[in-house]
Amino acid sequence: MSKLTLDEYQVRARTTYSREERGTTEGIAYTTMGLVGEAGEIANKNKKILRGDYQAEDIREDIAAELGDVLWYISMVAYEFGLSLEEIGQANLEKLASRKERGVIKGSGDYR
Repeated sequence: MSKLTLDEYQVRARTTYSREERGTTEGIAYTTMGLVGEAGEIANKNKKILRGDYQAEDIREDIAAELGDVLWYISMVAYEFGLSLEEIGQANLEKLASRKERGVIKGSGDYR
């Protein structure tokens, strides 16, 4: 079985997205709000770990499912902007490597 690339995931995920036009205000808003909502579900589950309701291992599968939803929304936000997940991933790794090399991996600011 071959491994799924990020771009393959994006193409296949796109087949489950109902919007026809890319880059509309509505599409960008819909996918962005969905991404935040799904990320919020992960945060809420982790809050419940901190509160003592669960142990991490008890909700591992739930977290995996929520992360899948986050990945789908990330993919669709990228689609709305005409971006490739692999290009996004590559650029992010290069940015982080540069920050590490320059000793600024910690701190704040987008352009450090």
